[in-house]
Amino acid sequence: MDRERGQASVELVAALPALLLAGLLALQLLAAGYALTLADGAAEAGALALASGRPAAKAARSALPDWAEDEVRVTVSGGEVRVRLSPPSLLAGVGERLVVSSSAAARPR
Repeated sequence: MDRERGQASVELVAALPALLLAGLLALQLLAAGYALTLADGAAEAGALALASGRPAAKAARSALPDWAEDEVRVTVSGGEVRVRLSPPSLLAGVGERLVVSSSAAARPR
């Protein structure tokens, strides 16, 4: 019995990196979903602005939070507004690989 003393502590220390990695992965997936929701809203705002004769790219960018300013690319082609957004990430390379995009279309008056 004395030889098994402390085994749970050793197992916890051994499993801790895996638990932290799983938590980080879950948070990154939530951030990607959040970025997709933001991209959807920004594309919609751009399409509505385009339909009313206002600049679509400016409207799409203003629909996003400040942190997304350097992480977004807005393109307008015809009546379509496309927004590409990199989600926030704790690891620099991961956010760049999880780029999300959304588009919305409108017919100008």
